[in-house]
Amino acid sequence: MRIFFAGGGRCNEYISKRLIREGHDLVILEQNEERCHYLLDVLDARIVNGNCTSIDDWRRAGLEQADRFIACTNSDEINIVACLIANNLAPQAKKAIRLRTPEFDQWQPTFEKLGLQIDRVVHPESDMAARILRVISMPGIADIRNFADGLVSLFSMNIEPSSPLAGIKALDIGQVVGPGNALVGIVFRANDVIIPTESDRLQAGDHVYIMTSDEQLAQTLQRLGIHYRSQLRQVFIVGGGEVGLELARSLEQEKVSIKLFDEDPKRCEYLASELPHTVVINTDGTNQDTLIEENIQGIDAFISLTGQEDANLIACLLARRMGVDKVVPLVDRINYQQLAQRLGINTTVNPRIKAADAIFEFVRKGRVLSVRTLGEETVEAIEFVVAGTSPYINCTLDEIDLPDGSLLGAIVRQDVGVLIADAATCLQSGDRVVVFVRENAVQKLESKFLASLTPSG
Repeated sequence: MRIFFAGGGRCNEYISKRLIREGHDLVILEQNEERCHYLLDVLDARIVNGNCTSIDDWRRAGLEQADRFIACTNSDEINIVACLIANNLAPQAKKAIRLRTPEFDQWQPTFEKLGLQIDRVVHPESDMAARILRVISMPGIADIRNFADGLVSLFSMNIEPSSPLAGIKALDIGQVVGPGNALVGIVFRANDVIIPTESDRLQAGDHVYIMTSDEQLAQTLQRLGIHYRSQLRQVFIVGGGEVGLELARSLEQEKVSIKLFDEDPKRCEYLASELPHTVVINTDGTNQDTLIEENIQGIDAFISLTGQEDANLIACLLARRMGVDKVVPLVDRINYQQLAQRLGINTTVNPRIKAADAIFEFVRKGRVLSVRTLGEETVEAIEFVVAGTSPYINCTLDEIDLPDGSLLGAIVRQDVGVLIADAATCLQSGDRVVVFVRENAVQKLESKFLASLTPSG
């Protein structure tokens, strides 16, 4: 597939590396000449030095040949103009646009009224706020992802020495949480990534992803010793950008006491006008003296969302040292996720990964319903639908030759519900399935398995 990118920034670089490994043909139009030289050194792609709002530069790049077009610069205005040009030069191409404006949900109908074909609007900020809200009341849970319209839940946690999972075989998790209720899909152990087999045992210090049904989630967490806070009392948010504002709005609706810190006086004025029940403080919320002065001891959660990821990490470490159970930093560099884990910070949010997941769903549209990147881009959880033409219908999982590095986790069947996969599970036409797959096995999974399980859409 030939994919054209408007802009060669860090987000597009990250996405491009993964798409190239999957065998796609990429063209990137980037205005900064120095950045172009860098991209030529690190990417096996065609890099064109040009302006993303120039029709002539897009013609020179060969945009007419595009199968997919992705506008993901750091400017909404440039992205919109680039899509207008692509709509004219490559009407056959599917198009995705990243928007940062909080009015993003109003743009899709606007595009339609203007006759501009945009197939996917990507807005990672709203996804990040929702992700934080899912885990903020659960100190022991690092992440919760949803599949199949929320029917399937995937959560991650560290295994402590006292955990009932420590020492058991990964495939025997049913002995702890109930038969058929859950499946261990991925184990991160130091620098290793393990897709469990019959012989793999869980160890203290492992970071695991566990799949269950949404219906069984609360019971599964309870049996693992993880408890919800029934009511959050007080939360500190550092950084009043779009994610911080959206998060504070949601917490206000739940009657949570909130202090929001931002260093920009004008932004603070705006935040105060938008958040009537939030205490907005114009100061550096990553400063230790400030946190002590504002009585950080005893709060339920501390979220640092500034544009300085080093400061976010340090502030969360300070908050942990001051007794806060749940801390969440925003980080942009992929390798900072593992660093955060080693520092004892389980939950991080990363706009680059959120944008990438949306782009991968867009690129694979017609085969894949959702994509979730797990760990440092090493593993994906992919959701798709079993087609009526699949040769694997009525075959048990034992009879299906999945590529090495992949594991089928859950099946959602109409009129039945969620089935956690085991060796005797049979596939049926129309099943929605979630598969764990190593990043280096995605292409094999698609060619050997997904190719014959392609939904009609």
